[in-house]
Amino acid sequence: MSEVESVTVLLAAPRAFCAGVERAIEIVERALASRGSPVYVRKQIVHNAHVVADLESRGAVFVEELDEVPEGATVVFSAHGVSPGVRAEADRLGLEVFDATCPLVAKVHTEARRYADRGDTVLLVGHAGHEETEGTLGEAPDRMLLVQSLQDAHTVEVPDPDRVSYLTQTTLAVDETAEVLDVLRRRFPALRGPSSADICYASTNRQAALRTVAEESDLVLVVGSTNSANTQRLVELARRAGRPAHLIEDAADILPEWLAGVTTVGVTAGASAPPRLVTGVVEALRARGPVTVVEREVARETIEFTVPGAVRSL
Repeated sequence: MSEVESVTVLLAAPRAFCAGVERAIEIVERALASRGSPVYVRKQIVHNAHVVADLESRGAVFVEELDEVPEGATVVFSAHGVSPGVRAEADRLGLEVFDATCPLVAKVHTEARRYADRGDTVLLVGHAGHEETEGTLGEAPDRMLLVQSLQDAHTVEVPDPDRVSYLTQTTLAVDETAEVLDVLRRRFPALRGPSSADICYASTNRQAALRTVAEESDLVLVVGSTNSANTQRLVELARRAGRPAHLIEDAADILPEWLAGVTTVGVTAGASAPPRLVTGVVEALRARGPVTVVEREVARETIEFTVPGAVRSL
């Protein structure tokens, strides 16, 4: 792209931080303000390298497991949730715990316990190794099976086809998950599920906004970290729409060759990415030549999640 070419930047809306992410970050900030450094955080509080680096600079210490936390210290559980086993270990170590689990993830945990308690085999649609999935499976490990793909949906077996239910990870692709659930419903007509979808409003809205933007774009840039599931789904969605798409941590990752011959760039950000990173991308594009910014809004998000009472009292 030459410096004199005019480029239209289509901003998908909603984009960037969701209410659950904002709540989780606020919990760590309040803990730091009250308890001082160090405040330990199990796993990344949210899956974004910029957020983690910022909190580290303010005294947060990120650990993989609780055996890295001194007895009696303050620890925050990440937005992705933890299993009952992790909570029991925190009690054993005498840790002061602040739980930043997203309320929508906590809803899935509650459903997992309820379905397992009524005797169902619970099919969890999600990705192996993701912290949210691991935490949910931990609620009833003897009664839950992980379904990762259409192939899994076609082959999974349950002890009693009349007693089976499903749940989903909150950050999945809406269209792909619908295909998996269609197969499961055909195979298990008695399949029961939650009264409202487990895929969270933020993932759903960001995917819908990206579809609108991708239709008009020559190139799509998705801001976020590689370990963010909802961000990866946005990249995949743009590519399924036939558009070149790249996942970038920030503006520094943009390669000039991506922009050759491009006149319309779609830009969005995963739910764990700070809004300032999107601003940085627009400014980087503007530095190359004339830019017109147009926002494509498909939904207005007004949801707010309050922090737990123990945190509010800090």
